[in-house]
Amino acid sequence: MTLGEVAGLIAALALVALVGLLAVPVLRLGRVFEEATRSVKELTDHALPLLDEAAAAAAQANSQLEKVDAVTTAAADVSQNVSALTALIAATVGGPLIKLAAFTHGVRTALADLRPRRGARPGAKQGGKQSGDWSARQGRGD
Repeated sequence: MTLGEVAGLIAALALVALVGLLAVPVLRLGRVFEEATRSVKELTDHALPLLDEAAAAAAQANSQLEKVDAVTTAAADVSQNVSALTALIAATVGGPLIKLAAFTHGVRTALADLRPRRGARPGAKQGGKQSGDWSARQGRGD
């Protein structure tokens, strides 16, 4: 064997040793990829039912919101009807009630002016002005 052949043999053995040393990490890397693939499959298997449940929950929430919307719309209609009814009653009954109150106040005031005051002698004049005079009732002597 020549020196070149021995050198080639040594180089070939070194190459085989290098390939053997590199094969171990490559095999370990292959196992890591297999484990990652298995984990992703497991995660997918567990995530799909969760997504289905979330979609069902969202659909149920949507149906509940539709019911709430219907109730809210009905409540708004009732509120609007009550407001219109209140305005109608106020317009129909309010005016005559105010007039009736003013009339009864006037009658009460007139009857009070006709009655003699307490402590006053019957037939005696009171302070030179009539007791029914507006300025006398207000405490003004104009």
